[in-house]
Amino acid sequence: MKNLQNKHILLGVTGGIAAYKGAELIRRLQDEGAEVRVVMTRAATEFITPLTMQALSGFPVSLDLLDTETESVMGHIELARWADLVLVAPASANFLAGLRQGRGDDLLTTLCLAATCPIAVAPAMNQAMWGNVATQENCAGLRRNGVIFFGPDEGLQACGETGQGRLLDVAHIVTHTCALFPSELLTGKTVMITAGPTREAIDPVRYISNHSSGKQGYALAEAAVEAGARVLLISGPVTLPVPDRVTVINVVSADEMYAAVMDNVAECDIFIGVAAVADFKPVAAAEQKIKKQHDAEPLTEPLTMTLTLVENPDIIASVAALPTPPFLVGFAAETENLLAYASDKLNRKGLDLIVANDVADSRIGFNSDNNGTTIISKDKVIPLAVASKRQVSVQIIQVIADLINTRELSK
Repeated sequence: MKNLQNKHILLGVTGGIAAYKGAELIRRLQDEGAEVRVVMTRAATEFITPLTMQALSGFPVSLDLLDTETESVMGHIELARWADLVLVAPASANFLAGLRQGRGDDLLTTLCLAATCPIAVAPAMNQAMWGNVATQENCAGLRRNGVIFFGPDEGLQACGETGQGRLLDVAHIVTHTCALFPSELLTGKTVMITAGPTREAIDPVRYISNHSSGKQGYALAEAAVEAGARVLLISGPVTLPVPDRVTVINVVSADEMYAAVMDNVAECDIFIGVAAVADFKPVAAAEQKIKKQHDAEPLTEPLTMTLTLVENPDIIASVAALPTPPFLVGFAAETENLLAYASDKLNRKGLDLIVANDVADSRIGFNSDNNGTTIISKDKVIPLAVASKRQVSVQIIQVIADLINTRELSK
């Protein structure tokens, strides 16, 4: 199980012989599922090259506060916002002093000032420097300000002396880092979510669709990511921003959504079908825009046009029919007989859970930012109070995780 799945770790490396251990630290953090980006002080580059750190992390290393290339891609404020944790390892005595004083005279201290996420430091220095009164006062002040300390360790140092000041072992730094992010509900799971409407073409300018905004599906994608899952979102046409840390496949029609689902479903543990997939599509879409056919004489009755429809593939039923289907969650948007219709769909399609929505309620219908749902399983009915779609999504993910964990424990 990867304890840092989906986490963004900003690794700061300062000057000192222990800087070379930053290379191993990157790898071990990545092994736990973290995405790691590196900021180095100029002194650190005397001990290990930025090229090495870039090759290991897979991202350019940030060095200077005023770097025009960096600012054009991701400025120091954006980099601070990106991070779930700023981890400085090794942290030199000079860096700790600057951090305590609130200095922002280089990129790393500026990032720490701008960061709203936790900051952890792993000190590394000569034992006399670590024991110095000024260093200890700086560390005490940083702890009072909420900075987290990993170490230092005690033992033989590069200078030949023995004492406290060694960089904590890399494995222990990783263990302490993982402990900052408690085990999450869906850590190690892959979740596929379908969201939004589909559009079924009549001709190049017209289509059949529905009022789905995609808001609930996108909110569920965000909640699943926060629960530690890897999330693949297959989205119909919407105007929503792509959620952070979510892989999105954009589709238009039901056929395209079906293909995207079936191409990727083998890798997922949980399938949540939120999309409002059109039940029917035209037998054939006209190649050119359909024009009105006017008679020479004035019309006495409106013109009519017959549109022949054919049923679209049933995506969630197709997933349920797989030899080893994932945990299946469906949605039922109804205007009447909500619980009866939803329960019938649960049983008929072989779902594990279904989330029933009363879209006739203007407070929670299509395009609303709020929702009020009822979660139905084979043996439970769980009503959820009206709340934001984000809050409702968190509760849905909790129910899914609880049921999956119960099943896994009973095996």
